Amino acid sequence: MAISLEDPKKFRPLVSQAHQVAMNMLRPISRKYDKAEHAYPKELDMLAAMIDGLSESGAGEGAGAAGVRRGEDEPRKDEGGVKNGANLASVMSIAEMCWGDVGLLLSMPRQGLGNSAIASVANDEQAERFAGVWAGMAITEPGTGSDSANIKTTAVLDGDEYVLNGEKIYVTAGDRADHIVVWATLDRSLGRAAIKSFVVPKGTPGMRVDRLEHKLGIKASDTATIIFEDCRVPKENLLGSPEIDTKQGFAGAMATFDNTRPLVAAMAVGCARAALDLTRSLLADAGVTVDHDRPAHLQHAAAAKLLQMEADWEAAHLLMLQAAWMADNRRPNSLEASMAKAKAGRVGSDITLSCVELCGSVGYGEAELLEKWARDSKILDIFEGTQQIQQLIVARRVLGLSSAELK
Repeated sequence: MAISLEDPKKFRPLVSQAHQVAMNMLRPISRKYDKAEHAYPKELDMLAAMIDGLSESGAGEGAGAAGVRRGEDEPRKDEGGVKNGANLASVMSIAEMCWGDVGLLLSMPRQGLGNSAIASVANDEQAERFAGVWAGMAITEPGTGSDSANIKTTAVLDGDEYVLNGEKIYVTAGDRADHIVVWATLDRSLGRAAIKSFVVPKGTPGMRVDRLEHKLGIKASDTATIIFEDCRVPKENLLGSPEIDTKQGFAGAMATFDNTRPLVAAMAVGCARAALDLTRSLLADAGVTVDHDRPAHLQHAAAAKLLQMEADWEAAHLLMLQAAWMADNRRPNSLEASMAKAKAGRVGSDITLSCVELCGSVGYGEAELLEKWARDSKILDIFEGTQQIQQLIVARRVLGLSSAELK
């Protein structure tokens, strides 16, 4: 099958719109909200309303949070037997938005990581009931970071409600979102298979935001610690099936990551592209030209470094597109999602820091956004599974080993 590396024609207007938003709406307020940590960017309300309108009209496929749905009928056969759908459009538009500002993108109403979890795991009734909510996602706990299967937050069925108890940390949009998707275990003795996700509306008795974190980057985005003390949630708010399937294991909950990891890769791809674009421009102003038709060793050292970074960026970009395209065509993409996240997370940090270095004092100061992009990009190599965890997942998939066999 022939592969076209051009942007799908039907998504070009969406990508162009996202780029214009990044340039004209996000970049101008980027430094403002980097300095005003925890202040809500009110300018995003209008932008979120525009995205809602695009999604409702059908003109903005991929403008909202998408999900990886499993076990459904085969996708309709577009020409060539493949589909370019909402997942591909999402990563393409997110990359453009993060060319503007990662923290502001993470602060977008109704576009939280929990929205992708709902889209991935919810049944049809739940997907309809939770349409339009703004959902953060609460996974990490004190002492339970990369090992999501070791979650200690409990959910105990009591009549028609589950009672949640536990503490969640580093919840993106945890204070601003109106719903939180909480990962909890139904029975710790059953391990990974008993972990389910629950949608908890803000204001539910027993749920409280304990504190907001001060961070290195993405300061426009709030990051919260949330406590659950005898928090009662309707049993209908358990996403997907309440049955504990030891054969399926952790697969139901992990389907969320198959979607969110390519999205985080897209954030890194967009932020790194911003740094490359500005650095090329600043080098040109300094008399350093980059010639793609000449060997790197025959050019200025800064030009050679830029060529190497562009090659790394292209690899991350293509892996991101592959993972999203596979999701659209309902092909298992766990391996590719982790590969995309691992590559993009690492090269995103490498590129942004290298761009700071190449631009010297201009890169290190606040006259340009290069130093901010270097700070923002680091989290993209950490959350949704660290670099080390992604490499471990890739190794397991490639070697055909279980988590018990390769730790």
